[in-house]
Amino acid sequence: MSRVLAIDLGTKRTGLAVTDPLQITCNPLETIETAKLMPYLKAYCAKEVVEVLVLGHPTRLNGQANEMTPLVLALKEKLELEFPEQKVVLIDERYTSKMAMQTMIAMGSKKKDRKEKAGNLDKVSAAIILQSYLERQ
Repeated sequence: MSRVLAIDLGTKRTGLAVTDPLQITCNPLETIETAKLMPYLKAYCAKEVVEVLVLGHPTRLNGQANEMTPLVLALKEKLELEFPEQKVVLIDERYTSKMAMQTMIAMGSKKKDRKEKAGNLDKVSAAIILQSYLERQ
C-alpha cells in the first residue's frame, strides 16, 4: 500500500498532508520551512511508500497565473526529477486558505491560537488540497 502526499507551497512555510496507506483518509502532516522542503521529502519518501505527490496549483480567480504560479511549476519540475517513480499532480488550490481558516474556526480554534500557529493553516490547506485530489479519483 502507498500514500499520497500533498504540498501547499509558500514562500516561507510549506504545508504537507498525507493519506493513510489505503488512500482513504487524509491528515495534516507537517508545516516546514520551504527551504527545507526537498530534504524533508527525500527523508519521508525513504521511510514511507509514496505513490503520488499532489502540488497545490495557485491561480487567480480568473484562472490566470499569479506570483506563486512560476514557483510551483518550478517545484513540479524539480519533484519530477528528484522523484521519477512518483506521479506529480497539480490541483487547483483556490480558496484553500479560506477553507482551512473556516475549518480551524469550526474545530474551535481560538483567534489567538490561529494567529500564533499560522503553520497549522498551511498543513490544513494541504489537507484540503489532498482531499480535493482524492475526491477526483
